[in-house]
Amino acid sequence: MVKILILYYSRNGSTTEMANLIARGVESVKGTEAVLRTVPDVSTVCEKTASTIPEEGGIYATLDDLKDCDGLALGSPTRFGNMAAPLKYFLDSTTELWFSGALSGKPAGVFTSTGSLHGGQETTLLSMMLPLMHHGMLILGLPYSENALRETTSGGTPYGPSRVTSDDMPITEQEKALCLALGARLAKTSLLLKQGA
Repeated sequence: MVKILILYYSRNGSTTEMANLIARGVESVKGTEAVLRTVPDVSTVCEKTASTIPEEGGIYATLDDLKDCDGLALGSPTRFGNMAAPLKYFLDSTTELWFSGALSGKPAGVFTSTGSLHGGQETTLLSMMLPLMHHGMLILGLPYSENALRETTSGGTPYGPSRVTSDDMPITEQEKALCLALGARLAKTSLLLKQGA
């Protein structure tokens, strides 16, 4: 069974909704399993640490989740054109995986949500790609053969799925389709790579 890790941070649920759609896209491909994981908030009190099991919400990611996955979808809301601090904090803890090359050669994609149409979707997606490239991962975007990419008037980029959440806007059909497409693309690519190994 090929495992695709969907690792994300979400404060208000928009990015979680995208993560769940990507998971559905992964599991639409026979022989693949989606593993959903999140990261805790960063505390402003230096001595405070979060419980390893959250009281509610998704399960927190571990380095073993990354090491054991066959592919990765990484998601975050936009914070001033960049990924949110909790996700960056977790990625900063992955040095031992970088030393061992544990992620090298695995496919990865990125996704984001923003509060406005020009809220930094593309820069956030690109910022999330950088640490993955340092790990030697194979970055997958979304090709324009995905009709939703040409039809969208809100979120959606060739760099990865995105969505606009201002004024509690529901996710659009195009934004949903692109999340499903990324999940399926990661699953199919991971299967091909694993079979060729």
